[in-house]
Amino acid sequence: MKTGGRALLRWLATLALLGAVLWLVDVGAILAQLSSVDLPWLLLALAVTPLQVVVSAWRWRYTVAQLGEQLPLGHAIREYYLGTLVNQLVPGGVVGDAGRALRHRRNTGQTATAIHGVMIERFSGQLVLLLLAVLLIMLWLPLPPPPMPGLFLIPGVLVAALLVWSLLQAPPVRAWWRRFRNDLCRALLAPAVLPVQLGSSLVVIGSYLLVFWCLAMGIGLEIARTGPWLLMALCTVLLMAMVVPLTISGWGVREGAAALIWPLAGLDPEQGVALAVSYGLLVLLSALPGALFLFSGRKNPGQTAYRCPD
Repeated sequence: MKTGGRALLRWLATLALLGAVLWLVDVGAILAQLSSVDLPWLLLALAVTPLQVVVSAWRWRYTVAQLGEQLPLGHAIREYYLGTLVNQLVPGGVVGDAGRALRHRRNTGQTATAIHGVMIERFSGQLVLLLLAVLLIMLWLPLPPPPMPGLFLIPGVLVAALLVWSLLQAPPVRAWWRRFRNDLCRALLAPAVLPVQLGSSLVVIGSYLLVFWCLAMGIGLEIARTGPWLLMALCTVLLMAMVVPLTISGWGVREGAAALIWPLAGLDPEQGVALAVSYGLLVLLSALPGALFLFSGRKNPGQTAYRCPD
């Protein structure tokens, strides 16, 4: 299927999921909560978002440095803002990251290093999100145990493992995996590097959760005062749902996850959907500075100003 067709499908999936969620919940209650937002809390949430970009850009710069390349922090911040804006507007959620990698390759001439730098930097954040989500969910979210815990996952895990093993047997994939594995060890898993990666990613994820808490306070959710850790556990699920590359910037998937998981904590689904919608709008608003960099700061193809000397 052509790129335009895939984009159209994701737009349709976004609208369909949002429509389904809004059909299942009380839209009036959601609009009432959103319309009564407390402006100081909204501004505080918005003020946190530059921290996310700066620390994420620094993490990218640090990752690239472990791979032997240089990346000025100001350039990394500009590129991260631009990539975030593109991810908010283009289906798939990774186009902005791919653009960062390609522009970095253009400046350094190192294709594998540029791509691996972005992949490892993003993987660092997803790894911390997964670990934090598991911890908070186990401690604070009362999930009902399945009849035979974990048993239903075994076939899927085996099939996935077999597919991955089969792919790695192809010579081109095997060669790429060998290079990527070496870069992963250098830029993420090395004993001196891992604490820095996990620490910076924890700051980023913590800032995401802080934004959720500020918005929950702003729209008057009682759980923000009485159960902040339960709220954080719920919000990690929303963050993980946004990773699914099905819709535009997680819209629909995030709200659907909120409508499903909020009742597990004994809360009204409308509260979760209202928080998810407010978060989506704020993330879009916070990404708008990226528009300032669309036509500024471009480098000539083949420029190697950021490459470390041999």
